[in-house]
Amino acid sequence: MTVTEGDKAPEFNLYNTSKEPVSLLDYRGKNVIVLFFPLAFTSTCTEELCSIRDNLSEYNDLNSEVIGISVDSLYALKKFKQEQQLNFPLLSDFNKEVSRSYGCLYETFGFDMKGVSKRSAFVIDPNGFVKYAEVLENARELPNFEVIKNILKQKSLSKA
Repeated sequence: MTVTEGDKAPEFNLYNTSKEPVSLLDYRGKNVIVLFFPLAFTSTCTEELCSIRDNLSEYNDLNSEVIGISVDSLYALKKFKQEQQLNFPLLSDFNKEVSRSYGCLYETFGFDMKGVSKRSAFVIDPNGFVKYAEVLENARELPNFEVIKNILKQKSLSKA
């Protein structure tokens, strides 16, 4: 079942690239952009996350934090984060539980890989409710970041 707008966002506890636990509850009181991406070091994922890196201040100015999540190990994500100089947390959903709970997990991806996160974007408001949900079936497509910014500019979200 895919999480949709208006749903309570599924809580999660994952590890970041510094091996620290991170919970969605840690972000209560802020807007959170949760980006699921298929695999570190691939061209579209690199393009997407570097775009966020280069525009992070725009999201921060809208009372928002960005989190990237993939099924890669935290060790692979750490190397990816360092190489791309990413300035926001990457979390490892190695066990695929969070991707599954958000409804954004390919059962079979390219080269018969099982259980890879679908490229997805969720905007979660300060109270933990989903204000925007976009799950892409085509891994070469990018989320609509202009729509995400417009949603964050709404008074109810930007003044939270």
